Amino acid sequence: MSRPRAVLVGVLVPDREPDDLEASLDELGRLCDTLGLDVVGRVTQRRSGTGSANVLGEGKLQELGEWTGVFGDPSADVVVVDHELTPSQLRNLQNATGAEVLDRNGVIIEIFSGRARTREARLQVELARLAYLAPRLRELGGPSERQAGRGAGETALQLDKRRIRDRMAELRRELAEIEATRGVVRDRRTDSRQVALVGYTNAGKSSLMRALTGAEPYVADQLFATLDTTVRRLHPEVTPPILVTDTVGFIKDLPHSLVASFRSTLDAANDAGLLLHVVDASDRDWRQQERVTAEVLEEIGADDLPRVLVFNKCDQLPPGAEDALRAERPDAWYTSAHVPARVADLHDRIAARFRADDEEFELFVPWDRSGLIGQVRAEAHVVSEDYEDDGVRYRLRAPAKAAAKLQAACGGPLS
Repeated sequence: MSRPRAVLVGVLVPDREPDDLEASLDELGRLCDTLGLDVVGRVTQRRSGTGSANVLGEGKLQELGEWTGVFGDPSADVVVVDHELTPSQLRNLQNATGAEVLDRNGVIIEIFSGRARTREARLQVELARLAYLAPRLRELGGPSERQAGRGAGETALQLDKRRIRDRMAELRRELAEIEATRGVVRDRRTDSRQVALVGYTNAGKSSLMRALTGAEPYVADQLFATLDTTVRRLHPEVTPPILVTDTVGFIKDLPHSLVASFRSTLDAANDAGLLLHVVDASDRDWRQQERVTAEVLEEIGADDLPRVLVFNKCDQLPPGAEDALRAERPDAWYTSAHVPARVADLHDRIAARFRADDEEFELFVPWDRSGLIGQVRAEAHVVSEDYEDDGVRYRLRAPAKAAAKLQAACGGPLS
């Protein structure tokens, strides 16, 4: 079965470089491919802004109409605009082209709608989708509007809007219940060490997650291949264990409704003791993608957490390019999810970063409390152990909270 064909529309405003517009349209094309559309062409125009009623001038609007069949057989079924459209702009473009019209936000939300797997993600996406649709009901033609005559149109539209408001309120209640339940799980992880993988979509976070933990998250060369947060232990395991979290990818102009609705999912980053900001080293636009990720982290309140820039896909760089990157970003880490030696190096760097904050202390476990030995081995790194007549004397390294808990269980710190 053939896929719907899409023509992309981009506007070059005075403060935007032509290369930036082309890169944005390239990314929009990848979004369309992820959604299931085949991009067959582009229509671009230099304009003073994006606020005109029809987005494009008369001549370019006619060119767009040629793509959609206004003046003959259509070459495209869908028009996709590379910025957010107002409801009236959406209606005007639909009337002018006779085709379905989507804007960038609409494409992203539709992708999220098809990719969410967990109940929480589905609820969050539905909430964002309804927030996007509510102001566009009149232009899109809601079900009640299609069934009612023109005289009842306003009443039917109001009914649809009320139903959406009620459903959004219900979704928020359900999400609050899930958040409360997840709070209990977070409490259990308070003493655990966590690292979160964050970054632009398709930077290779899920591939790194699989390489670092042995987990099998969904990996595909598509934007937003992973939407649901995954938590696994770092492998080979270290003591105390380190949890690795894979989060949803970010993207330029991510709809605010999605940022807001996915805040609880992205809050996994706020639980981490270390953020690995993963960047695709082979992407020419990595600097802009780095900025976008930093802006989203700031928006969700995770910008003050310890963060390391990690250049992934270094195996795809041409000769000399990695040396140039290292000169520009000497504090970054460099890896590739598909090169085992580099994954092992990243594993060791993560473990060393957490160990640097651990406390070294002595602990004596008397034989009458030998049941604690298993807990000691699970929650602390054993530097040395000596078996004595009345118990075991340990020299350990562990996070401060774990050290205090073990010392309290054994009667307090040794003098």
